[in-house]
Amino acid sequence: MLSGMLFVFLPLLFGYLIPLHKKQPLQYINAATSHLVTVILALMGLSLAALDNLAQNLNQILTITTAFFICISVCNLAILPIMDKLFPLNSEGNKNTLPLFKMILESAKLLLAVAAGLLFGLISGIDLSWVEEASELILLILLFLIGIQLRNSGLSLRQILLNKHGIIIALVILTTSLIGGLIAALILDIPLQHGLAMASGFGWYSLAGILMGDALGPVYGGAAFLNELMRELVALLLIPTLIHRYPVTSIGYAGATAMDFTLPVIQNCGGIRCVPIAIVSGFILSLLVPFLMLFFVSL
Repeated sequence: MLSGMLFVFLPLLFGYLIPLHKKQPLQYINAATSHLVTVILALMGLSLAALDNLAQNLNQILTITTAFFICISVCNLAILPIMDKLFPLNSEGNKNTLPLFKMILESAKLLLAVAAGLLFGLISGIDLSWVEEASELILLILLFLIGIQLRNSGLSLRQILLNKHGIIIALVILTTSLIGGLIAALILDIPLQHGLAMASGFGWYSLAGILMGDALGPVYGGAAFLNELMRELVALLLIPTLIHRYPVTSIGYAGATAMDFTLPVIQNCGGIRCVPIAIVSGFILSLLVPFLMLFFVSL
């Protein structure tokens, strides 16, 4: 877990140490960030194509995934828009609201990149063992560029590290996700502690799948993986569509991924002022994932 945190914060830190005194280099960086987001989404599609066959117990996995995804998402999205009203966020995106069609089009472009990668991976038959390392490398570059953007955004270090919105978002996602997990457990008639554990992934699909698989078997592991992956995919749709009017909702629904994978999308669609909020909320949720999951499965 510590190495994962360093993986995220070191490139951000190194980028933050670089001041830029001219606008043109920053414009190039903004364009590069946008293009790299598309590339990493395509790689995500390739990684989906490389997954082992989930045909065994697939029906049970999909049933558990559907129940948890719907219950947790409904609980999250029932409260997050209220937080937008109570704690309004003045982001760059709010000042430059795009027409609804253009916002949907931006979301479609992001999902199309994932679909294109998935389709290519399935029909090409090429070796995909390199995809994970390539994704990590590009993510490092993205985080480095975002660090440069942060340094030259006019935000103070205090605004970046200590952010009221970020803390509130993390608490709301934590509370509503656990409530959703309890509801799903009651619907599926499974132990409540298993429901709480399943609800504690907050979008970190790789770790959630591993921890739940080790503790409760491959069915729960596969369901945890798909549940958190669905959160990330839906977040990719929500962020460009809603962040201009509902920034707290968009950042909050991204969960732990707001600190890393969806961070470039948040920055690209909502503006650099959304980045500190996403980092703080994502960091808190990422920190909680292994502790909460291991605690609940041990009950």
